Amino acid sequence: MRRISVIWMTLAALSVSSIGAHAATWCAYYGRQGGRNCGFHSFEQCQAAISGNGGFCSQGY
Repeated sequence: MRRISVIWMTLAALSVSSIGAHAATWCAYYGRQGGRNCGFHSFEQCQAAISGNGGFCSQGY
């Protein structure tokens, strides 16, 4: 019985941890360079990347 509980708890934890993987990422669109980087997990990370460079952040797909 204990083994089943441990397996169930592990599966539940894995399913909850994968929710963030499906969330949309944030993209930084750089002003002067004209590039794009969609590797940010939060708006704050994106803002820090464009700070001093110009540009804007938008939620990706």
